[in-house]
Amino acid sequence: MGRYRRDRINEEMRKELMNIMRNVKDPRVQDAFLSVTAAEVTPDLKYAKIYYSFLSGDEKEVQQGLKAASGYIRRELARTLNLRITPELSFHRDSSIAYGAHIASILNHLEISEPDEDETDKP
Repeated sequence: MGRYRRDRINEEMRKELMNIMRNVKDPRVQDAFLSVTAAEVTPDLKYAKIYYSFLSGDEKEVQQGLKAASGYIRRELARTLNLRITPELSFHRDSSIAYGAHIASILNHLEISEPDEDETDKP
């Protein structure tokens, strides 16, 4: 299977998971303001890593809520996607958004001084 097809499946799975996550009744997931950042399917389409980020709640509680709701999420995913095999889902926290916000705050607090005129005249 070509890389292009897997990329399309990954993107379609990410979109569908965002829609499905809105309907999850588990308060650990519903109250966390969850966002699916990426989906990565193995070449044989049997397993998928789902990367997520959230705004509120405890990390362990959100992880347990996703694990508890994984059967429902997989069933809804099978109904919306037209795949021969619906992959088994494993959820992983994506900390890149928090890391990016941390880097942005560091950059915002830097003080940049103007170069001295004597230094600019030197060859």
